[in-house]
Amino acid sequence: MPHLESCCAAVTFDNIEADGLCLLGNLGETAADASPLTSLRIPMLNLRTHVASGSTPTVTLDTPAGAARRVPDARYELSDRDTIVLFTSGTTQQAKMVPLTHANVAASVQGICRSYELGPDDATVAVMPLFHGHGLLAVLLASLASGGCVLLPAGGRFSAHTFWDDMRAAAATWFTAVPTIHQILLQRSTHDYPGPNAIPLRFVRSCSAPLNGATALAMEHTFGAPTLSAYGMTETAHQATSQPLPQRGPVKHGSVGQPTGVRVRIVDPDGRTCSTGAAGEVWVHGPTVARGYLANPADTAHNFVDGWFRTGDLGAMDEDGHLFLTGRIKNIINRGGEKISPEHVEDILAGCPGVAEAAVFAVPDATYGQRVGAAVVVREGESTGAEEILQYCRDRLAVFEVPDRLELTAALPHTAKGGLDRKAVQARYAP
Repeated sequence: MPHLESCCAAVTFDNIEADGLCLLGNLGETAADASPLTSLRIPMLNLRTHVASGSTPTVTLDTPAGAARRVPDARYELSDRDTIVLFTSGTTQQAKMVPLTHANVAASVQGICRSYELGPDDATVAVMPLFHGHGLLAVLLASLASGGCVLLPAGGRFSAHTFWDDMRAAAATWFTAVPTIHQILLQRSTHDYPGPNAIPLRFVRSCSAPLNGATALAMEHTFGAPTLSAYGMTETAHQATSQPLPQRGPVKHGSVGQPTGVRVRIVDPDGRTCSTGAAGEVWVHGPTVARGYLANPADTAHNFVDGWFRTGDLGAMDEDGHLFLTGRIKNIINRGGEKISPEHVEDILAGCPGVAEAAVFAVPDATYGQRVGAAVVVREGESTGAEEILQYCRDRLAVFEVPDRLELTAALPHTAKGGLDRKAVQARYAP
């Protein structure tokens, strides 16, 4: 992997005119006090946000000449059209570098704002870190572009202890997070959630990992707002699909909604588009899709085909164009020829009373090739045992899908973004 020192950049915020725009928290150095960075020879990128009454909010990122430099040995070099390089999550394999252009970012932010009808009256708390697309695009830039308000937590990161105080301070109308954070908020809701004293939410968004149906329903019941699942990845500049706001269409639980500014098709192993309801690989095409990976021509050639991005996810589209995901191709467990989706088994496990979180993985086996293993976190104060959990699975899964090995654990490993770290799970529990 090439050295990226020449690609680093500091972003400064200036020319922020506000009628309804509010950016709360510590932004670090601003344009006025950023002079010490010049000695490090880091190119400065000025983010200009303009929000005024009677006009459309705009966000412009000014890239000075020479700011983008060559990445050694990169198959796709950076250019003055590029605005940022993000890393994929790397939960199942080594992280890859994804260059996103100004056009990619603009299309993504516009799609997010349009999906949730964000405007100057909206506010949120930055739950997700800003070094991934979820936090950077869906929270920070979408709020800036729509003239809304973002509160950055005092500690610079999500804190369940202060979350609802932060939401009240920002008069938040929505928030977005990974399922793990939603589960934490639910577990603490009996003593943290202000209940009738909470500011009403328009919606709650979930993205970056599958949200099981039990958690989605519990969130809607507890927080009194629709829970909207979205789907995307770094290569599509974050969001590709989302469930609609209730007034714009049906929220189909179990789906990740409809395409938002892109085209989605389901493709079989022979490259043919699948019929409605048939499962295959999810492909995405549109203005948010990156051109490839930096310094990785092999994966670029495999994953980017004629403008389409092969996501590596399995799914199906219903007659209304709603996408239902069934798992990742690389995660599939092959037990004696039976193909098992870990995500499906995890969804069932998560519905078991007393279960807070579950991770399913392949266990090497001399007879079947692989068997199903599971690590399960039981909610604090619950006494749910392994046999009770397995019986719950036997009642709802095919015989070959029921975990052959189940281990109760205090916590599961997660990535910095908050998603399940499958490589760490495999290394810790599969041997």
